Amino acid sequence: MPLSKPKSTISDVARVAGVSKKTVSRVLNRSPHVGEQTRQRVLAAMAELNYLPSPQARGLASRRSFQIGLVYDNPDPLYIDTVQRGLLAVCAPAGYDLVVHPCRYGAEDLVDDVRGFIDRSRVDGVVILPPLSELQHLAEALREAGHRYVRLASASIDDPRHIVVSDERAGVARVAEYLVGLGHRRIGFISGPKRFLSARERREGFEAGLQRHGLRLAEEWVVEGEYDFDSGKRAALELLRRPERPTAIFASNDDMAAGTIHAAAELGLRVPQDLSVAGFDDSKLASVLLPPLTTVRRPVKEMASLAARKLIETFTGGAEPPQSGLTIVKPEVVIRASTAAPPAA
Repeated sequence: MPLSKPKSTISDVARVAGVSKKTVSRVLNRSPHVGEQTRQRVLAAMAELNYLPSPQARGLASRRSFQIGLVYDNPDPLYIDTVQRGLLAVCAPAGYDLVVHPCRYGAEDLVDDVRGFIDRSRVDGVVILPPLSELQHLAEALREAGHRYVRLASASIDDPRHIVVSDERAGVARVAEYLVGLGHRRIGFISGPKRFLSARERREGFEAGLQRHGLRLAEEWVVEGEYDFDSGKRAALELLRRPERPTAIFASNDDMAAGTIHAAAELGLRVPQDLSVAGFDDSKLASVLLPPLTTVRRPVKEMASLAARKLIETFTGGAEPPQSGLTIVKPEVVIRASTAAPPAA
């Protein structure tokens, strides 16, 4: 039986490429501090020798695990799936694996839970999703422990190196102006939980959009929800059973907007002929509802990719990586069949 050919080593690659082992290691770890010609020479040597670096050796050489953590508390599987796709679009080509860790927003041991996850998994850094990303004490604890992190949030609440911002205030202002432009004046508002920064940002954006047209959001037209279908339906029923019901309702996320459409059907109201409904997120749900939902598209996948890139560049990009500046994405209004002009008086 013929002897198997011994595997090539990093020393073999260095010898064939005419470089040091340190240079080969830099190429393996995608360091920007290697010239393109040298990089191509090393890659050619790897191909010639059929060299396959082991993940363990790669991690030991760089003192990194080449794993990124995703920390979240969000019950929406479609949202989490979109985030993971955005992260993996950047992580996979860069040679990083993704490790997910669900948490409970209100847990007393939240900080210990997240830090324990980082220590056990040896992830090189974490991406934190809202509403966890809104917790300043969590970010401060990670920073004090020397853990790298990037937050997705609805406002600039951290050093630019640690955050990707969705300008939700501006996006919601635009949908408010759109509803006013259709002719609506009695507009109900279903907010998210007041304890969440995103809920406050979206309400302030909606109020700003109305104010540009000389209107105000009356408190009696506001009902608080919990960012889920059931609370959206309950809030919509409360608004629609009032003696003077709204002709349009903006719900602060698509799940609550779906609940609003169901509430309207339960009361015999047609959408959009009797009631216009708009939401926020442009989740997969928005396009499959009947009628399809007008909503504010938050580019979640793009935000996740930006966060992964920002995080990885803190490992490889030197003192001032390209993504270190403030990163803001702009949500946009997507108009579908759930909104129309108000019914004639």
